[in-house]
Amino acid sequence: MATVAITGAARGIGLELCRQYAAQGDRVFALARDPSKARDLQALAAGSGGKVTVLACDVDSDASVRAAAAATAGAPIDLLLNVAGVIGPESSRELETADWAGWHASFETMVIGPLRVLQAFLPQLGSGAKCLNVSSQVGASTWPYGGYYSYAATKAGLNRLMRSVSVDLKPRGVIIGIVHPGYVQTDMGGPNAEITPAESAGGIRKIAAAWTLERSGDFLKWNGETHPW
Repeated sequence: MATVAITGAARGIGLELCRQYAAQGDRVFALARDPSKARDLQALAAGSGGKVTVLACDVDSDASVRAAAAATAGAPIDLLLNVAGVIGPESSRELETADWAGWHASFETMVIGPLRVLQAFLPQLGSGAKCLNVSSQVGASTWPYGGYYSYAATKAGLNRLMRSVSVDLKPRGVIIGIVHPGYVQTDMGGPNAEITPAESAGGIRKIAAAWTLERSGDFLKWNGETHPW
């Protein structure tokens, strides 16, 4: 049995990851911005036989993140999954408008947030522990389309940040991964996306289990393929 901590656990890929890890018998700390509104997550926890513990964790707040880590009572974490994210300012108008507040919010959640979470839980990550970060193909320089300026910038920033972190944590044996989850049928991806949250989460679980220290810092697709970036 592994112990897994997952941000963005209230919905979408995060919720499905909680469901699948609990189903395979793992201990899950489900981290959600507002647990009182996370009805599906609360229902999952209630029926999990104690496998799932829901904790408040706003990745934009240092105090909230540190409180969530403290609430785990120092339990060793085998896998930390940074899933929480936002879509950011309306992509179709970013060139003409100046929604700088939206830009700052995006960077707070998707670049600073994952590092904030990793810092808070780092004392609980021993040699062989893993931290996987959900990114996006949109953040790769190989993405051939325009638009999504703030979203693309934050995901590119996350990729570069975690590549650097992987170098610094390698001597400690902590494995860092960066994952494109696929084009998923979530609130962000919409109903016409290519794969379901269950398919995405299943793929992420598979590559998480196989990730080695030699591949720390790599950017992989949910199906295990290397993502060029």
